[in-house]
Amino acid sequence: MLPQFGFSELIFLVIIALVILGPKDLSLSMRKLGQFVAKGRSMANEFRAAFDDIARQAELDDLRKEIEDLKRVIAVTEAVDELKSVEQDINESVLREERLAQQELEASVTPEAKSEPANDPEDKAAS
Repeated sequence: MLPQFGFSELIFLVIIALVILGPKDLSLSMRKLGQFVAKGRSMANEFRAAFDDIARQAELDDLRKEIEDLKRVIAVTEAVDELKSVEQDINESVLREERLAQQELEASVTPEAKSEPANDPEDKAAS
């Protein structure tokens, strides 16, 4: 940081400058000093603005990366949900086919079981 000057130090510097430079050149020197300080401040502000832009850009890059990661996670989640839906549909279809096959098997076994004792001549002879 710049050194801190009090009012007494500032008056002392003005008196010394007045003695060394004289009244004619003092105003010109002060103007040049003011321009130099203003130029230094503008350069410092430009540097600060550039640094802030770099920091802001880095933050934006981080945010973009986070958004891309979230998009990937959402895409994976949607794919998993879709696969679960397809799996559920397949399971339901398989269970439905299994039930139909079981019902057909029971329907074909039931008439045969009823007709076998009536057609078996050995069972009638044994009775």
